[in-house]
Amino acid sequence: MKPILLALVACLMGCAAHPSAFTVAGAPHAPVCHSEATGPLRIVVVGLVHGHAEGLLWNAQHRDDIDLVGVYEPNRALFDRLAGKYNLDSSLRYDDLARMLEETEPEAASIMTSIADHAEAIETCAAHGVHTLVEKPLAFSRADANRIERAANKHGVLVLTNYETSWYASVREAGRLVDSGEMAPVRRMVFRHGHPGPREIGCSEEFLEWLTDPKENGGGAIVDFGCYGAALALWMMNGEKPISVTAAANTLKPDVYPNVDDDATIVLEFESATAVIQASWAWTHDNKEMDVYTETGSIHAGKWDALSTRAPNQPAVTTNPPPLPDDYQNEWTYLRRVVRGECEVDPLSSLDLNITVAEILDEAREQIGR
Repeated sequence: MKPILLALVACLMGCAAHPSAFTVAGAPHAPVCHSEATGPLRIVVVGLVHGHAEGLLWNAQHRDDIDLVGVYEPNRALFDRLAGKYNLDSSLRYDDLARMLEETEPEAASIMTSIADHAEAIETCAAHGVHTLVEKPLAFSRADANRIERAANKHGVLVLTNYETSWYASVREAGRLVDSGEMAPVRRMVFRHGHPGPREIGCSEEFLEWLTDPKENGGGAIVDFGCYGAALALWMMNGEKPISVTAAANTLKPDVYPNVDDDATIVLEFESATAVIQASWAWTHDNKEMDVYTETGSIHAGKWDALSTRAPNQPAVTTNPPPLPDDYQNEWTYLRRVVRGECEVDPLSSLDLNITVAEILDEAREQIGR
């Protein structure tokens, strides 16, 4: 084990030294201009270097409510490889983002770049009136969060952030149990997110190149999986911002990840609750789960529909969560409906919540020396 990063420093706690630690300088909000289109969603993908881009390419092949009208990817070899796998016409490829947006006139763009490139991509899309869905996190720095907020507000576009956990029935039911008062108030939350590591699970070299670069990803597991717990904690607390952040990080596999952390912990203190975020590229298995402890019982929400509850001094009871609402079946159904004004913005994907996630990540990164 090689601990390269370690910090456990309480901060903020109402201290005047950080009076605006969780305040992004906003701009006046322009009214959102929803798409008036009907039929399949006209969508472009910006970048193919994120491994999750293949999810959109697969869905574009198999769904009749998505029309992929353009792909911005400067790396011709990467485009050609994925075009062969997903039967993409070569005419879809552009190496100029602005020209693609002008010629294809999409309703929305799926941003699949490095995290460091999110702000520039969103600014370009916003200037063309195009709504965006970015893969988590929105940003890892306050500066980029500020840029994104200004662009969205200036041009009246939606900027949404996608997390796999947003489409878990278990997560939605956990939120309902708390909001309804059946299990409340929240006192402690524990989030465990990660996997054995991006190289270990076979991520592409194009993905690994930026995912393991602290300039492009902001860090390693602390950003890649710390963002899940940060977003879910804010959501469970109805948007309440933490009053302190502490962070610790290690590199457990320095031969594999010499430049970034692969195991991290973030602790968020709220006025009346604590969130412990365990983010790792060193789990022995894929891990996306949370435990919520309240004064009237606890909730365990695992992947997809894995859910159990526990009353005080009683054994855990496995339960089947209700099906997801139609609007929240998956990111592409949600995106089509929300950009057309057919459903409300989900708080988990909202710009306001994800700006705060970026602030939390920035504070955590600062503590571990990033």
